Amino acid sequence: MTITLVVLDMAGTTVADGGLVEEAFAAAARAVGAEPDARMLGHVRATMGESKISVFRHLFGDEDRAQRANTAFEEAYGELVAAGRIAPVPGAADAVRALRDQGRTVVLTTGFARVTQDAILDALGWRDLVGLTLCPADTPGGRGRPHPDMVLAALLRTGAADGVRDVAVAGDTSYDMLSGVRAGAGVVAGVLTGAHDAAALRGAGATHVLGSVAELPELLARVES
Repeated sequence: MTITLVVLDMAGTTVADGGLVEEAFAAAARAVGAEPDARMLGHVRATMGESKISVFRHLFGDEDRAQRANTAFEEAYGELVAAGRIAPVPGAADAVRALRDQGRTVVLTTGFARVTQDAILDALGWRDLVGLTLCPADTPGGRGRPHPDMVLAALLRTGAADGVRDVAVAGDTSYDMLSGVRAGAGVVAGVLTGAHDAAALRGAGATHVLGSVAELPELLARVES
């Protein structure tokens, strides 16, 4: 196996946001007249990694309300980012550089909208860390995880791999794992710095479970040996 393309999730995998998703969700729910309750928050936790508009469609039903909630969510999350409430996962930026030094192309992906992804990149000073970043809107059908679309878009847009088995996917949620499995990635690595535990990650198809993304360069060097 030779891994030439690495597709990394952001929040929970390379970016530590300390539960900001739930804070922003609460603000979004109230913006459309709903009080966030245990059922809603449970669904948000279970679907971490999924495209946020899909989550709101499930919770609020009609498209107009879901779109308004999604806009409010992105605004609230962006304000929290601007307030300095995020940080890199320890060792994440060094891991990305190590992967690039190994000759691999690295792509960062998210279930957030492009405006939020850009705000995170700017807040961390990561604009030049990788050559390509993707969000659900960058795929032909606008589909986020657990669909394989962002992984496949990364392959097609970079041309960095001869086939899907040459791709590694890493993330902190079951949906990250499902996305990698459905794309046919050769390595689907779960990390324990975010939303879901090892059992959930393995249950969704993780080929490996790591303490953090900092361990990924060593893992890929090992699986190729």
